[in-house]
Amino acid sequence: MSTVQGITGIAANAGITGITDTIQKIAPPVQLGQEEESAVALDSIKDSSFGSLFGSLIQNVRDTDAEFTQAQYLLATGQLDNPVQVGIAGYKAELAADLLIQMRNRALEAYNELKNMGV
Repeated sequence: MSTVQGITGIAANAGITGITDTIQKIAPPVQLGQEEESAVALDSIKDSSFGSLFGSLIQNVRDTDAEFTQAQYLLATGQLDNPVQVGIAGYKAELAADLLIQMRNRALEAYNELKNMGV
């Protein structure tokens, strides 16, 4: 099976695994005996506005990637009337991923500044 190269040069069927793997690296590692505490902490993060913001950004990346993949499929099968839609969908997916990466970088910078503050 061959892969179709997208606008960014990344294989279209690669999805967002690289982004989600990077995001999962940000999460603190769970040590033995802390499973209950980490589950409570993760639930509180999901309920916070910070967690919901990143959750919506990740979902936006997934949605735009799926839209791009669908547009590529429709173009390849000849079902797409306007081929420009593939480029637009690819650009939207690229922008969504870039926004998520920039938000992650800013959050890490803020965390590092707070961590390095003297008390």
